[in-house]
Amino acid sequence: MQIKLIKNEQDYEAALRAVAPMFDDEPLMNTPEGDFFEVMCLLIEEYEKKHHAIAPPDPIEAIKFRMEQQGLSVGDLESAIGKSNRVYEILNRKRNLTLPMIRKLHAQFGIPLESLVGQ
Repeated sequence: MQIKLIKNEQDYEAALRAVAPMFDDEPLMNTPEGDFFEVMCLLIEEYEKKHHAIAPPDPIEAIKFRMEQQGLSVGDLESAIGKSNRVYEILNRKRNLTLPMIRKLHAQFGIPLESLVGQ
């Protein structure tokens, strides 16, 4: 397959088919096959950003996901959010996150800011 812009879904599907076998045995960099693979992956990535964008998760779902990932409890979140009753209000969507809470959750637990700010 030749390198060409991905303009529609058919081009996208063809590009995916062209590089799929290379993921199992990735070609060496600075070879014709490696250059083809790298350029096609960049084209695929750009097309996906425009046409298959994934929205960031809901802020509360992001917090709950991180809690599950790291085995955190409500008590662990108190340093970032406040007393346990405040944490429960946030997790139950009775109260909104404040900017200081967002900053602390990001700094202490590594939750991406994009996820905490929401849309």
